[in-house]
Amino acid sequence: MTEARVFAIDAGGTMTDAFVVLEDGRFAVGKAQTTPDDESKGVLRSFEDAITGLDGDAGAAAAGLAATIYSGTLMLNRLLQREGEGGIGVVTTAGFEDVLRFGRAFQSYAGYPYAERLHARSHGYPEPIVPRSLVRGVRERIHLIGMEMIPLYEEEAREAVGYLLDRGVRAICICFLYSYQNPSHERRMAEIAREVMSERGVDIPLYLSSEQNPVRGELPRLNSLILEVYAARPSRLQLVRMRERLKELGSPAPFRILTSYGGTVSPEHEWLVSTLVSGPIGGIIGANRLGDHLGMDNLVCADIGGTSFDVGLITEGHHAIRTEWALAQFVLNTPMIAMDSIGAGTGTYVRLDPVIRRINLGPDSAGHRVGVCYEAGGVDTPTVTDCHVVLGYVNPDYFLGGEIRLDAERARQALKEKIAQPLGIEPEEVAWGIIQLLETQMRDHLAAMILGLGYSPENYHLLTYGGGGPLHVAALSHGLQFESVLVPSWAAAFSAYGCACADCAYRYDRTVDKVLPPDGSGHQAVAGLLRSAWSEIRERLAGELRRDGLDPERMVFRPYVRMQYRGMLDDLEIPSPSAEPSVEDLDAIIAEYERLFERIFARAAKSPEAGYVVTKAIGVGIVPTEKPRIPELPLQGQDPAKGSMKGRRQIFWDGSWTTADLFEMDRLQSGNVVVGPAVVEAPATTLLVPPGWRAALDKNLIFRVEEV
Repeated sequence: MTEARVFAIDAGGTMTDAFVVLEDGRFAVGKAQTTPDDESKGVLRSFEDAITGLDGDAGAAAAGLAATIYSGTLMLNRLLQREGEGGIGVVTTAGFEDVLRFGRAFQSYAGYPYAERLHARSHGYPEPIVPRSLVRGVRERIHLIGMEMIPLYEEEAREAVGYLLDRGVRAICICFLYSYQNPSHERRMAEIAREVMSERGVDIPLYLSSEQNPVRGELPRLNSLILEVYAARPSRLQLVRMRERLKELGSPAPFRILTSYGGTVSPEHEWLVSTLVSGPIGGIIGANRLGDHLGMDNLVCADIGGTSFDVGLITEGHHAIRTEWALAQFVLNTPMIAMDSIGAGTGTYVRLDPVIRRINLGPDSAGHRVGVCYEAGGVDTPTVTDCHVVLGYVNPDYFLGGEIRLDAERARQALKEKIAQPLGIEPEEVAWGIIQLLETQMRDHLAAMILGLGYSPENYHLLTYGGGGPLHVAALSHGLQFESVLVPSWAAAFSAYGCACADCAYRYDRTVDKVLPPDGSGHQAVAGLLRSAWSEIRERLAGELRRDGLDPERMVFRPYVRMQYRGMLDDLEIPSPSAEPSVEDLDAIIAEYERLFERIFARAAKSPEAGYVVTKAIGVGIVPTEKPRIPELPLQGQDPAKGSMKGRRQIFWDGSWTTADLFEMDRLQSGNVVVGPAVVEAPATTLLVPPGWRAALDKNLIFRVEEV
């Protein structure tokens, strides 16, 4: 077997995907059930599954690895299930002790469907992670331009630390109002805290917002700081355990985690909360690389997994970065590749409202327990997967290649008893209606995202992946007139493929909030401020690389700014032509901002006469890594390869049963065309080709799906 070089992991709520890149650039895909209590078990099983498919030995393959990249829901699940590390104390500016309880208006409805956002009666704030009793205020005030207005009251600082220590806190977060402009008060607060702890013989970690995340917005900055302690710190232990288990298997490779902004960092990274959402991010990174290879600048990335439907857009070869977003109703201001998610995956629960007799989907999911059809999962509420099995789309004897056996009759009975009988219709009709409802929600979500930016689906190619993506691809694209519809043959592990495409990269954001008057009079001062900020960020990035055993001399430093028209609420991220900008460079930045603004907003909304505000200086340090090679194979005939067809099966479609041809995905060859009704099966996913559709496998082993 050719030696394995890169092992990329996507540990989702249901399945853990492995993507193994071989020395010659080829790759192999593996899959295993996620093991939430100890994710390392699922990770190793998925790796073994990929290597077994190559007729190789997992231990021998691990010995040749040069890199291992993880993405997953480990930290996210701690937050969603409220199973993080407690005992967190907070010290903040006096008068702001209740900011966690009050939140902001957006935090009261973040994640709600549109209909519920309209009705204030359904709004509610999440229970704070840190109770009010563990929040202490200290008098101090830095002006928003960084000038000291009120000195730090040091006696109050000592009293606050003593109060928190008396209550047994295991970490203290320090977040003062304008510390991102002047960190002196936070640093002095930390010195006092260490003095008090030394006197008491106590040593607990301190987290300063001015060091971890020096950006505007006291609530999202404090939320991010708290989640670093609550979710990221305990997850670090599991990540280290994964690394150790891989070492025991024989891997010498460094273990890295995909961040929300698309780079990779080590488990020792001091700001691990930046990896809080990483699984869906891998798909967008992979789509960007695939788009570059295929010459496609505009892509809609649709990832259907077991728990969610995640959508991202790549426009003119670039994906947007969002710097303020919400997760589980907590507003955060860590950078993240822009994407939207709805709770509509293959494991989504299906229920009937007994009062209005309406079918409701989710938002919760069976996750790795699959559905009623998987008896060992212990689920008694039907899921979307149960519908797939009842309709004949998913082979109950070939789920995960037969590793997990599903029971179609159990699924049918559950749908009959809980939904079909109360409605007076047959289980198959119920299952069909549920899938239509799910796919309508997904299709509407896709269209809204594209149209909301002023574009049309005709401008984009649809790329569908994830374990459930190939099952729903025809319905997702129906009527939207995408330029083309793509399903990679490695769709089930496409997000893991994206992890393998990610470079080692660290990013730091710093708020500057400096005005650029329209007459250009502020250019010189802002240029000097940016030079200073980027110099400091570059040094910090170099230190991160050294600590992780990487050579800073190999770092490619990329400077960015975020800016907006003066008086606007939303800023945009713009690359700078230089880390030591001149006045002319600022003119180039403004010109690029104007161009990007026209692409996203109406041209009539441009307001150059108001001037501009440079809100943030951003630095990204990148060390490039080896990437998987996209296959390039000679085209064979259109007729499916001999041995690829493995029989026929009845599937339920549009009110009646019909006979579908069955194919084994791995036996199809480039150039082959599958005409519906057909089901193309692989151990990790299923491609449904409905009547009136066809799927052609191209030279890159990507299915081109179209209606005929």
